Amino acid sequence: MPSNNPLPAKENSLFKRILKCYELKQYKNGLKFAKQILSNPKFSEHGETLAMKGLILNCLGRKAEAYDHVRRGLRNDLRSHVCWHVYGLLQRSEKKYDEAIKCYRNALKWDRDNIQILKDLSLLQIQMRDLEGYRDTRYLLFILRPAQRLSWIGFAMAYHLLNEYEMTLKILKTFLTVSTATDFEHSELLLYQNMVYQEQKAYDEAIKHLDRYNLIMYDKLAVNETYGDLYLKVGKHEEAQQHYIELIERNQENVEYYKKLQEAMKLISDEEKFDMLKSYCEKYPHAHAPRRLALNHCQGDKFKQEIDQYLRRGLHKGVPPLFVDINSLYNDPVRVTTVETLAESYVEALKKTGYFSFEDAEKGDSPKEPASALLWTYYFLAQHYDFLRNTEKALYYIDLAIDHTPTLIELFVIKGKIHKHAGDVEEAYKWLDEAQGLDTADRYINSKCAKYMLRANLVQQAEEMCSKFTREGVSAMESLNEMQCMWFQTECALAYQRLKKWGEALKKCHEVDRHFTEIFDDQVDFHTYCMRKMTLRSYVGLLRLEDVLRSHPFYIRAAICAISVYLHLEDKPLNSSQNEHHQNTENLTPVEYKKLKLKQKRARKKAEKEKKEAEAAAAEKKEAEAPQQQQQQRPRKPGRHAAADVEQDAPKLEKLVPEKLAKVDDPLEQAIKFLKPLQLLASNRIETHLMAFEIYFRKEKPLIMLQSIKRAHRLNPSDPALHSCLVRFLLWRSNNKESLDPSVNVVIDSTLSQLIGNVTDAHELNSQFLQKYSNSLPALFEGSKMMYLLDSSRKEEAVSLATKLDDKLEGISIPLCTKIVESLQEGVFGSCEKESEEYKKLCHARYPLATAFKPVSSESASDSSISESQGQGARVFT
Repeated sequence: MPSNNPLPAKENSLFKRILKCYELKQYKNGLKFAKQILSNPKFSEHGETLAMKGLILNCLGRKAEAYDHVRRGLRNDLRSHVCWHVYGLLQRSEKKYDEAIKCYRNALKWDRDNIQILKDLSLLQIQMRDLEGYRDTRYLLFILRPAQRLSWIGFAMAYHLLNEYEMTLKILKTFLTVSTATDFEHSELLLYQNMVYQEQKAYDEAIKHLDRYNLIMYDKLAVNETYGDLYLKVGKHEEAQQHYIELIERNQENVEYYKKLQEAMKLISDEEKFDMLKSYCEKYPHAHAPRRLALNHCQGDKFKQEIDQYLRRGLHKGVPPLFVDINSLYNDPVRVTTVETLAESYVEALKKTGYFSFEDAEKGDSPKEPASALLWTYYFLAQHYDFLRNTEKALYYIDLAIDHTPTLIELFVIKGKIHKHAGDVEEAYKWLDEAQGLDTADRYINSKCAKYMLRANLVQQAEEMCSKFTREGVSAMESLNEMQCMWFQTECALAYQRLKKWGEALKKCHEVDRHFTEIFDDQVDFHTYCMRKMTLRSYVGLLRLEDVLRSHPFYIRAAICAISVYLHLEDKPLNSSQNEHHQNTENLTPVEYKKLKLKQKRARKKAEKEKKEAEAAAAEKKEAEAPQQQQQQRPRKPGRHAAADVEQDAPKLEKLVPEKLAKVDDPLEQAIKFLKPLQLLASNRIETHLMAFEIYFRKEKPLIMLQSIKRAHRLNPSDPALHSCLVRFLLWRSNNKESLDPSVNVVIDSTLSQLIGNVTDAHELNSQFLQKYSNSLPALFEGSKMMYLLDSSRKEEAVSLATKLDDKLEGISIPLCTKIVESLQEGVFGSCEKESEEYKKLCHARYPLATAFKPVSSESASDSSISESQGQGARVFT
């Protein structure tokens, strides 16, 4: 339909020039032409011109003016597809994709065949995973442009993402019958077609397809791997063998090829697999993979013989990651003993004869081992004993190694690691600092040292350490945030949490969350690029990766930290009487106190609203003045246009202020924002459901509490933390049963009977749990906490259970013992100062190096600055 206010010929030509200037990024000229149209009184409110002027202003960073012009234009011409399209572009620049999609749909009501609007709409639909809408839009583009390759590919891709494989293959087959290309992009399209066959599980068709087109497929490695995999799936093992033999000839270090070849050869017993791998050791004597894999399939004397050769080879060459390479064999105690005996014998023989064994020395038919062989044997044994948590022997061997060669950086790194595992985080970072001093240009050692400093809660020192490799002129913390250095930010958040700097911890968690949002938004650039370049297999992989992006360990760690802090702020909010009004609330009645809190909350909201309005007004004024100031300060050369200006598409994010984050009014709602991605993508982790229970327990949502318990029970019914949740839920239910809806009580009774049988009393459930898991310290700790919660008169019994430290108990570790000490100090069992000190002494006797258990006298003897920075939080990591 036509616009409400069509332009005459002269103004229409000017409008077309505005469009051209926008496309060429000649923004200054575009504004000039827009002014010429709008200066005419007849067209001063012309909707499409106002909209285009707003779009150009947005590109110049003048967002407030841009929105004003576009909204004015839209009000004046609601039937214009240009106005709606421009409004959608503005919303897209602000990352408001849902709103932009609505605008594009409105634009299509007035111009349903507009190619550009349809392309923009399809881009945002795939971004937001509106797959059915994406399919419909790609169909319209296909109908309008059937001769374009991208129309076919986009249409087929839409059906593929909806798992409608038959339609996908039908479209691709039709397109390939009319396509005569044989270039690289055509090859990628064929491989993509084969991938669709595989996902459809039409393996025979996939093999026929490869047979037909493999000669014109450029990626021969992918073709060979696909052949091997397909032949295995259809049971043609001889054909699969041929392809995996060829692949091993091409790359002898790919572990997966050997495993697939074993499957193709139908090798079942360890002996058969061992013989096959040994044949490849002889065929490729310099290959490492078959030699290492052979160790997985031998036992007894054969294992001793093979591991002896393997260790000698590594120690002779001086391979630092030798222990890391074989520590997966340590799940068998017999193998561990064999390795330890051999390594100890090497030390004895090397010190006396210079050979790995006395037998070799007697023969004398080979030269002595290099002097470094003894050094690397010390190094290996230090790692071996550290893995077994025999700290005394680990330190003994690493000290021998340092005495032997005091300039080898790896030795200091391992010594720091040993101290870290022993719980002495202060000594650990000192040894890493020593290693970093030996090679200040090594980025890995620098990062490792910074990480150990953060584990010791030395945030400022860690930042200074990282500043050696960050951009000059910018603070290291800001530079690391720009680089999305998430390992640093997650460790930083945990350090601040231990230091009880809640706002700073939340700031780091939100920074990590923003990184993942930014990574998700960045895929916008790839939707058209990947289809244009025909990298379709990689594109599908990208989309599937983005769908599970927040299942990454970095996000999970940051989310757990953030939720824990928000739960703490909910339980113990920052003292508003100290920070705001200094009012004495001790003598107020509960009703008066509630009214006061409500009044303070309203006052805070009003102050924040006024502050935001003032900041917005100041920002608008600054944006309006900025172009004039730039023109005054930077006179331009003749002919230079505004294409040099930076296009500011990305919206400015709200600044993260620690004080504001720590004083949030709704900590539970903020915690839920971090929880939802975990519930969607990390539902296989019990921590997700335990944290969900903690949040909804405080919100008093019984059915969601029960749902969280049920999901956690499905993962691990014997988890001690889950037991605590069950006991607290039963206790809460007994206190609120009368106020609950009868239908809710029916659901609760039905679900609890499935989980805990006929037990309906919290005391009985806790007693049964303590009796069943009497040899597990984690279970005793959680059970004793529940015992005290249910009956505070049993405090002495509860404390004695929690502080048991017998060698017969399972699950004893430094972090758990630290947690028990903190619980005693924080009053989980009431006032327990004496019991806390006695338990610390027991833990210190068991873990003499652990910082958390050192007597106060020894802690005060350390550097005062370190002690201040460490605060009261837990300082132990393993």
